[in-house]
Amino acid sequence: MIKYSLFKEINVRYSDEGKGRVIVLLHGFMESMEIWKDFSKDLARSFRVICIDLPGFGDTPSIGYVHSMELLAACVKAVLDTEGLRRYVLLGHSMGGYVALAFTDLFHDNVKGLCLFHSTALADTDEKKRSRDKAIQLVKKNPLAYVRLFFEPLFAAQNVKNHQEDIVRLEENAKAFSKRAIINSLEGMKDRKRRDWILEMSKFPILFIIGKQDSLIPFESVLKQTKLVKNPDVLLLENAGHMGFLEARQETWKTVRKFTWKCFKKTSGIAIPE
Repeated sequence: MIKYSLFKEINVRYSDEGKGRVIVLLHGFMESMEIWKDFSKDLARSFRVICIDLPGFGDTPSIGYVHSMELLAACVKAVLDTEGLRRYVLLGHSMGGYVALAFTDLFHDNVKGLCLFHSTALADTDEKKRSRDKAIQLVKKNPLAYVRLFFEPLFAAQNVKNHQEDIVRLEENAKAFSKRAIINSLEGMKDRKRRDWILEMSKFPILFIIGKQDSLIPFESVLKQTKLVKNPDVLLLENAGHMGFLEARQETWKTVRKFTWKCFKKTSGIAIPE
């Protein structure tokens, strides 16, 4: 079911499927909640699944000139408050993981579990910030050229041929995003805080889904971050890049499903299904 929630005078679009314990799926940069279409359908057999179009993407308008991770987290909180939800598992892909970490920083008591799906708790390096500045300049000059260059490198090289339809669909979806929306998010990611302390301090379960062939977030860096968590859940995808929900859909959704059951196990007394 498609719904809308008011946040800072804009209508935030989201979907609400299934019943029971809640998992919230947050898309990444240059994506929308449409990326979760098949993933959420499978999860909705066991849980209530909320997917949100973050500001600037999908059918949710931009806000101002910088989409900070804190602003996006507040937007997510507004949606969940609209539904009267108080405890949930957060899953964020790439930029969505940065938003989930900011949300955890701001609203820790609402989080039952956290999944960083091809994401990192570290801030941008100086080199990465320079890369984002170059991207901003390209977007200003030719946003369609930026879109055409963006998606294919996110897949492991050996998976590109078999995912041409996915790449075309992602590109077509991204062509609708405004120049302002893309720049807003690039600025927000560039200025985001380091939040690896959350991994060390949080008492709820944390799942890392890592692509060994991820061209954006080196898997070695994320593996080091898993050491900060007392009992981390880790899925290392040997043959995936940055798009595991497409490159290894069955493996990833089954892992997320089992993890979500685990997050609610203590309070519900339920057994974890295989």
